[in-house]
Amino acid sequence: MAGSSLQVVLVLCLLALSSSSCLASRLSQGGQQQQGQFGISQGECNLQNLSPQEPIHTLKHEAGFTEIWDQNNEQLRCAGVSALRHVIQPQGLLLPSFNNAPVIVFVIQGNGVLGTMFPGCPETFQSFQQSEQGGKGKGGQGQGGQSQKFGDQHQKIHQFYRGDVIALPVGVAHWAYNEGNEDVVLVVIHDISNFENQLDPNLRRFFLAGNPQQQQQQEGSWQAGQQQQQQQHQLHQGYNIFRAFDVQILSWAFGINQETAKKLQNENDWRGNIVRVKNKLRLLRPSGQEEQEQTGWSSNGFEETICTMRIKENLANPERADIYTARGGTISTLNSLNLPILKYLQLSAGRGNLRPKAMVAPHWGLNSHSISYIASGNGRVQIVGTSQKAVYDGEVRKGQLLIIPQNFAHVKIAGNEGLEWFTVKTNDRAKTSALVGKTSVLRALPEDVLINAYLLSREEARSVKYNREEVTILSPQFESQSESQQGKTPWSVV
Repeated sequence: MAGSSLQVVLVLCLLALSSSSCLASRLSQGGQQQQGQFGISQGECNLQNLSPQEPIHTLKHEAGFTEIWDQNNEQLRCAGVSALRHVIQPQGLLLPSFNNAPVIVFVIQGNGVLGTMFPGCPETFQSFQQSEQGGKGKGGQGQGGQSQKFGDQHQKIHQFYRGDVIALPVGVAHWAYNEGNEDVVLVVIHDISNFENQLDPNLRRFFLAGNPQQQQQQEGSWQAGQQQQQQQHQLHQGYNIFRAFDVQILSWAFGINQETAKKLQNENDWRGNIVRVKNKLRLLRPSGQEEQEQTGWSSNGFEETICTMRIKENLANPERADIYTARGGTISTLNSLNLPILKYLQLSAGRGNLRPKAMVAPHWGLNSHSISYIASGNGRVQIVGTSQKAVYDGEVRKGQLLIIPQNFAHVKIAGNEGLEWFTVKTNDRAKTSALVGKTSVLRALPEDVLINAYLLSREEARSVKYNREEVTILSPQFESQSESQQGKTPWSVV
């Protein structure tokens, strides 16, 4: 009996080992396919030569323009992202489209409304029209011979303002409208390396309306080869999704005549992807008081569904800051704990605003790449890896995009105008570790470890540990004695 039991146990162990081996093999193959499909290997990433990036291509539209960063840029490909910037003029409508990657949108300037179309969700914004009737009718009739009928209905729309961060899942169609008096500037980061992108490592935008122009590019800004140029045209300018459907099929599908179906194809419409609305859009939405009542409560995320889930939060309000230094500035963070939709996107976001000459303490990202857009001001950024030279040491200014790889330590120093930036991180619970300050790794070390590691005196070790009491943001008042004597300041911007 004992021998029989032992044989059974051995057989089960062999089966378990075989299954584990097969599973490991599949995971390994899957990982190789993922790497080959959505990015380039670390050996091909030139991590020793980083630099801020600017848009290289401009598409003009009737009511604005779109600037595009080179998605074949090595730094963006290593981070697995692509980026573009929409500038929407007053009464400009960014036509509905969807993408093959999750999206984080930063509202850099202006205000307006954003519409999203989540599949399977009801049209919860509805209007009714009163109509007079001579006698009592069936259901829906009010008092005095009045009845109600639908005027319009659509999914929820979202008011956005400067400082908003908006998160959109992959494949969700969306549109935006500028209802203010100044241009709306939207910076859009697409996570093309996300596991939900099943196509290829390129941004692909699918338009539900419009007919983006084929011959609009900024003079002298497009220096790449013909193949790359054609690829960018295909990804950012193609026809709308109805264009290739047979008109008769569209007519049958929608239950409309063929003339109306042909209009859906926008065949002779050359206004681009941002069109001007002749009269202001008539949209259904609650009054200001009703909207405050609806959004005034805080959610823990448990009761949220995809149809009711919050997709945005404003980070420009100083009271929203997670880190604040009176003379230094503020840093606000957004992750899956305070905006649950980010868990689905596997992304987090943040905003920093430094006063002139203030510094973000040297730190590194534990589990994510960082993609920062400089919204205003200027400053100096230094990024270091494992070599004896910094991989980047120079100025950053408004409108630039900066990629900081995982585990690379970096520091930001604001210039005379201050420095404001928005950041996307490629983890929904991105973590950082500081080199300087109250929560730094050096402060966590015993004094004797510092003394022996750096050949310091005990007094020097204590000054390294305790001279800075701030967390993350360092005020500009500190100068070393030698720098004071030489008339230099560590906050100068190159």
